[in-house]
Amino acid sequence: MEFENSRESMSHENKTCCCASRPNSPEHEGKQIYNAKIKSDKPVTNGMIYLSGGEFLMGTDSNEGFPKDGEGPVRNVKVNPFYIDPCTVSNSEFMEFVSHTGYKTEAELFGWSFVFNGFVSEEVAKMVTEVVQNAPWWWAVNGAYWKKPEGPYSEIKDRMDHPVVHVSWNDALAYCIWSGKRLLTEAEWEYAALGGLVQKRYPWGDRLTPGGEHMCNIWQGTFSTKNTGKDGYLGTAPAKSFPANDYGLYNVSGNVWEWCSDWFSPTYYKEGTSDNPKGPANGKARVTRGGSYLCHKSYCNRYRVAARSSNTPDSSTGNIGFRCAADA
Repeated sequence: MEFENSRESMSHENKTCCCASRPNSPEHEGKQIYNAKIKSDKPVTNGMIYLSGGEFLMGTDSNEGFPKDGEGPVRNVKVNPFYIDPCTVSNSEFMEFVSHTGYKTEAELFGWSFVFNGFVSEEVAKMVTEVVQNAPWWWAVNGAYWKKPEGPYSEIKDRMDHPVVHVSWNDALAYCIWSGKRLLTEAEWEYAALGGLVQKRYPWGDRLTPGGEHMCNIWQGTFSTKNTGKDGYLGTAPAKSFPANDYGLYNVSGNVWEWCSDWFSPTYYKEGTSDNPKGPANGKARVTRGGSYLCHKSYCNRYRVAARSSNTPDSSTGNIGFRCAADA
């Protein structure tokens, strides 16, 4: 943090404490072109979990929620049957996609991405000139992208089973096109994350650490200056870590935010359909779910199942990834 005073604050506001957004950059529009003719040769539902769908209680009326996020009211929602991946897409899986298609992520096209300042090396820190105004722990690092998550000189060779990060919503969509899958709707995400439980705070129940056991990868200590890492991780954990929920899904709380297909609206729960909802017809930001390793109850208590957030489709950070779904 000793460099913070010499850095210029970025003029835009971040969407939440633990996700930062790119400023509007019309000059990059249209550059992200993906050849959908290049497809994976793997069976689409290989390794996926089939969920039969049905009705469930979505959202929360708890005072733990954030009114501006539109977490309520609780409503009865129906989702159709679908397939879901047990884990978020890993670095290894994303590398396979890139090696087959030559795809360039938006972080690569922009030339930079958002990195948590505690992960930036002293050498790279000297080159950082911009931070997010209302969340100074987010630094715009030139050269940061999925393969170099902390910027130049960093690598992922010992994190191939970790979730891929620094992927925008558009990048996630490109991967889905290649794999023959799609992103989850927000309703599907919450239905799956609950694992058959009803109105529980977390995918395993209402207590964060039942019996003293850590069930997810979030921040412990004092945000944003000291993370004790008592759950075993300071940054991302492997995509398949901690106990799975009752549907067999890993890390639906914490680790990395997960892009959903829906446009975000804080009033959609009050205005939208309850029959297989797919979100508003348009918007400025896409829904993200699940929280991340940077979430802490003192600042971003959004690792709860009902919590929701959003980010602009071209934004990328070191704590956003995605999970895939497929039609049944």
